[in-house]
Amino acid sequence: MSGMNDRLDRLKLTAEIRHRALQLGFHKIGIARAGPLDGESQRLDEWLSRGYHATMDWMAAGRDKRIDLQLVLPGARSLLAVAMNYYAPVEHSGEPSTGKISRYAWGDDYHPILGRRLDELLAFIRTRRPEAAGKVYVDTGPVMEKAWAQRAGLGWIGKHTNLITEELGSWVFLGEIILDLELEYDDPGIDRCGSCTLCIEACPTQAIVEPYVVDSNLCISYLTIEHRGPISPALGEKFDRWIYGCDICQDVCPWNIKFSKPAGNAEFYPREGNLAPDLSELASLSPGEFTSRYRKSPIKRAKRDGLSRNAKIVMPSSPAIK
Repeated sequence: MSGMNDRLDRLKLTAEIRHRALQLGFHKIGIARAGPLDGESQRLDEWLSRGYHATMDWMAAGRDKRIDLQLVLPGARSLLAVAMNYYAPVEHSGEPSTGKISRYAWGDDYHPILGRRLDELLAFIRTRRPEAAGKVYVDTGPVMEKAWAQRAGLGWIGKHTNLITEELGSWVFLGEIILDLELEYDDPGIDRCGSCTLCIEACPTQAIVEPYVVDSNLCISYLTIEHRGPISPALGEKFDRWIYGCDICQDVCPWNIKFSKPAGNAEFYPREGNLAPDLSELASLSPGEFTSRYRKSPIKRAKRDGLSRNAKIVMPSSPAIK
């Protein structure tokens, strides 16, 4: 009889958590058992061995934690994965003197926006289970977000390696709470890419070297955000005015074309100057101007020198790459 009561308690708590997550503005929530990521760990090791992480040494340094949640939160039993829509239904400027910024960075930094809501969700869980231990992550810790999101049933990892949801496409931010509580679990997401290869064919630098594998050394998003130092002119010629991130593989995805919906969060809509940023202006931004302009923006991650370098690369009248 106690087993039945335990199951009912789990069902009730799980339902309350799902309801509260939606109240807090998340568009999807899924729950996975905090077991080993066996298949994902093999793929991660192969990706690292090929050097596809480029200069992102933290990917290798945090390898063990990425595949074992017990090393992140001892006693972990469940992972809550959430998704929040960020799609703004506007387009980049076609003016050659302007750059392109990835949609996810048009507005305010999503890390604190999702993080605050996840903190509230964890606080809510502790009103029901005061003894619960939990950790919140939004793209900042040693957690394989997309792998866990698929395992929790939010969607599947597409051939471009972004998570795709049936309801919103891939225009979603992801976040997680790791818990030491037993909950009711969702079935994993099913891959629905089928035979489509549009994302692979559309990548101008051929960074998607095979389905589900991206070589960061060739990826415009990596090169314009994470990479420090010069960029090969041969690659820069293929950037098509992208100066922070790149959405090409997502723009051509049929799931995004058919199912994207306008986000309800005004914070994710383009800030002034982000939809059609003037390249010559960005190339000459002072450190102070950069700090002021991109306060509370994801773009600050590229740093002033990186953004200036990117703008110079794609300026039609300048071959500069420094």
